[in-house]
Amino acid sequence: MSFTTRFAPSPTGPLHLGHAYSALLAHDQAKAEGGKFLLRIEDIDSTRARPQWEAQIYDDLHWLGITWDGAPMRQSDRLPTYQQALGQLWARGLLYPCKCSRKDINAALSAPQEGAEPIFGPDGPVYPGTCRPGADNQAPNPGTPLPSGDALRLNMTAALAALDGRALRFEETDLAPGTYQIPAKDLITGVGDIVLSRRDFPGSYHLSVVLDDAAQGITHVIRGADLFDATQIHVLLQQLLDLPTPTYTHHRLIRDDQGKRLAKRDDARAIARYREEGATPQDIRKMVGL
Repeated sequence: MSFTTRFAPSPTGPLHLGHAYSALLAHDQAKAEGGKFLLRIEDIDSTRARPQWEAQIYDDLHWLGITWDGAPMRQSDRLPTYQQALGQLWARGLLYPCKCSRKDINAALSAPQEGAEPIFGPDGPVYPGTCRPGADNQAPNPGTPLPSGDALRLNMTAALAALDGRALRFEETDLAPGTYQIPAKDLITGVGDIVLSRRDFPGSYHLSVVLDDAAQGITHVIRGADLFDATQIHVLLQQLLDLPTPTYTHHRLIRDDQGKRLAKRDDARAIARYREEGATPQDIRKMVGL
C-alpha cells in the first residue's frame, strides 16, 4: 500500500505556526515518498466550527504551497458512519449510557472515601465508574436500541475482554521510535471508560479519527506529540472495529517564547497575521525549523 497521510484541522479558529509545521511536515513527507497527502476538516463540533475558519484553512494552506489529493473529507458528512460504529459497539455490550456531568465526576473523585489523588489520562480525570453497569447499575440488554440524550462510555474492562487476548501495539517513528506494546492494565487504570458520544457530539474525537483514517486509507499518521498518549485509545478502537493500525509519527510541538505550546487563541502566531505583515511561505518554513 502506498504512503498516505493527512492533515486534519478543526475550523474553530485560525491556523497557527504549529499547524503550519504539522501540515508542511506531512505534505513534504508524502511528496518525498511518492504518496498521497489528504485533507480532512474535523468540523464535528457544530458549536464551535465556523465556515469562515474553514475557508481560511484552504486559503492558508494554498498560500503555504500545500496541495492535497482529492476533495477534502468533512466529518459533518460522516455522522451516519459514527452512529453505525456506536451501534455496533452497543450491540456487543461494550458501551453504557452515562448521565454524569463534569461537576458530578469531580465531586466523585474528590470524595473522602476515594482516598487517593485522581488519575489523569488522555481525556482528563479517569472516570470513577459511577454509571458503569455493576452491582448498582443494570447492564443494558443487547437488544435495546442505541439510546439518545446520554453520553455513551466505553466499558474498558469489557472492551479488553472482547479482544480475546489480541495484542495492542503500534509503530512510532519519531517520539522515542520503536514498537509500543500497550498493557491492558494501563488502559483500565490510566485511561478508563472514555466517552465515545455526547448529546451534541455524535462521535468523539477518538471514535471519529480512527473511522476517518480507515476510510481515507491512511497508512501514516503525522501529528503532534501532545496526542501520543491518545494513540493507545485509537489502537484499541481499531482492534474492536477491525480497522487497520497506521504507523504513527508524533512530532515536536511549536511553542511560544515561554515554552507553552500554541493554541487557536494565539492569534499573534496565526499564519494569516504573518501574511499580513509581509512574511513569505519560506519565512514560515524557517520559523518552524524546516
